[in-house]
Amino acid sequence: MKYGFDSEKYLKIQSEHIKERIAKFGDKLYMEFGGKLFDDFHASRVLPGFKPDIKLQMLTQLADVAEIVIVISAKDIEKNKVRGDLGITYDVDVLRLRDEFMSRGFMVNSVVITHYNGQASADAYRHRLERLGIKVYYHRIIEGYPNNVALIDSEDGFGKNDYVETTRPLVVITAPGPGSGKMAVCLSQLYHENKRGIKAGYAKYETFPIWNLPLKHPVNIAYEAATADLNDVNMIDPFHLEAYGETAVNYNRDIEIFPVLNAIFESIYGENPYKSPTDMGVNMAGYCLSDDAICCKASKDEIIRRYYTALCDLARGKGSENEVNKIALLMKQAKITTDERKTTIAARERKAQENQHCGAIELEDGTIITAHASELLGSSAALLLNATKHLAGIGHDVKLIPQAMIEPIQTTKVDLLHGKNPRLHTDEVLVALSMLSLWDENCKKALDCLPQLNGCQMHSTVMLPEVDQKIFKKLGVGLTCDPVKK
Repeated sequence: MKYGFDSEKYLKIQSEHIKERIAKFGDKLYMEFGGKLFDDFHASRVLPGFKPDIKLQMLTQLADVAEIVIVISAKDIEKNKVRGDLGITYDVDVLRLRDEFMSRGFMVNSVVITHYNGQASADAYRHRLERLGIKVYYHRIIEGYPNNVALIDSEDGFGKNDYVETTRPLVVITAPGPGSGKMAVCLSQLYHENKRGIKAGYAKYETFPIWNLPLKHPVNIAYEAATADLNDVNMIDPFHLEAYGETAVNYNRDIEIFPVLNAIFESIYGENPYKSPTDMGVNMAGYCLSDDAICCKASKDEIIRRYYTALCDLARGKGSENEVNKIALLMKQAKITTDERKTTIAARERKAQENQHCGAIELEDGTIITAHASELLGSSAALLLNATKHLAGIGHDVKLIPQAMIEPIQTTKVDLLHGKNPRLHTDEVLVALSMLSLWDENCKKALDCLPQLNGCQMHSTVMLPEVDQKIFKKLGVGLTCDPVKK
């Protein structure tokens, strides 16, 4: 993988900047962590070199003074919203996050269910968490939020929310995904802390959009594509422009909420320490791009990937036309088409030749490898073999897995397990290669080349089964599929 982002520099200057922000406030600081606190695969895709868990590495330095509150929206519980990168629902991910944090030495005592309006599914989830010994709080829907400041900053607004009891000076507010209401939880806590005579501050740690990159920089457009289902829009921060005469990029929800934050801070301190939504942030990622061209290319690939994902979700009955149309518009803003993806063209050309579903992968040096489905192998399994053989310098005509070994596996799949597809998937091919590598040097060489696929781009002319998608995700391959079912 070619790197365009300096993670070591980021870890250093980001942790220093957060410590400076903590020092500016008195009794307690609520820090909203936007995006993924770890497993931030979107950031690692658009900023090659960004370590998915680097934010957690930074926070670990503050573990003895921090506690974590996890937020989940009652709306997401009700509709069983799924994390696209992990394939699990948000309510399940809350428990996974809690376990991950606690295993790393963090205090995690509370879960806040936001957007609560009496949903039975939220009540059931609360009871489930309480049986596990987890404190659960409700934050309710406030009519007119975020524009009705007078109501929000009152006993009939934030005053109706449960007060989340915390014990440490740094309270990290995080969630499984965007749109969970993390900022509102922070603001509600500022309101309640003030009533109790506690001086509390607020800061926001969110990687995207990157405030000091241009509005239409591909990295920022890729963020809009990633949140197309939320209809987020990147904007020039008007408050920052007015206060400093400087252009900074933020997004609509932060800009819309700023008057609320301003009113609450004025109520607590008599004045707001922040002159703009951008001031609230502590993000230093924009200073750590080591190769802008690499990040631009990676971001354009991500926009196209999000477009294909939206098309496939729509074909499966899970997505919406609005999401597809929005990402299509973002592609026009980025001045790209699906033809920018060489693997798309190569896979479709091979399909036209073979009259079979095909796949294509672009290796780091620009080489395009293709493969088609056969009676023995699915197109993605064949592609994996072809790519690793090329990387290992093994001739294309060499058969790594003998047919005599594949046929018994097919018999087990169809006759004994009553499967309908006899072709081997990628996981089955990798298991076979692993067994053969004990005595076949070529198989060992092919397996040793798997790490070289990290960061490569791939396209399939058919929607792949979940098992194949997971294998390529684990290998770090950027996969897109045509919205075609077998």
